[in-house]
Amino acid sequence: MAHLPLTLVYRQKFILDSLKESAETKKKIAEQCVSEIIKAIDMIIEAFNKKKKILLCGNGGSASDAQHLATEFVIRLNPKLQRPALPAIALTADSSLLTAGANDIGYDNVFARSVEALGNEGDILIGLSTSGNSESVNNAFRKAREKGMKTIALLGKDGGKSKDLVELAVMVPSSDTQRIQEGHITIGHIIFQEVEQEMFG
Repeated sequence: MAHLPLTLVYRQKFILDSLKESAETKKKIAEQCVSEIIKAIDMIIEAFNKKKKILLCGNGGSASDAQHLATEFVIRLNPKLQRPALPAIALTADSSLLTAGANDIGYDNVFARSVEALGNEGDILIGLSTSGNSESVNNAFRKAREKGMKTIALLGKDGGKSKDLVELAVMVPSSDTQRIQEGHITIGHIIFQEVEQEMFG
């Protein structure tokens, strides 16, 4: 029997190790984050029932996750469920606004500026940050608090500065950026699916 090339052996090990690590992170989320996920569901349902909206922000992969999750609210998550659109805006999607803000007022302030323009008392800001130390996200949390908004952070590692700036921090128990981002999308899907189901199922 021929031996597998070393490159193939390495790749197989890397793939299996990555999948196992991802699965282990999900198990840790199940052990450590359920109560926070339930609180997030309750906060969002309460906001929607009061005709409030959700704003979301993050950087890099977290920017894409913010847009992904906002879309689930506006369009729908469960294709079998007929429901009205729910108001959610990703502050990461307007390239003209982001580049003008970065150029004119500094990138650390771009999300806070959008929160100032779009956020109202009782709305919710959801910020995603793997480290919790993104100043653009943290300044948005500060501005949201000034405006009487509710704040939820999806974080990782030790939560960084964000955990002390928000009403509710959901921290993925991992120090690996990829695993944290995978956890954020999983948590987001769980929260959004349950919100959708409880409101319209």
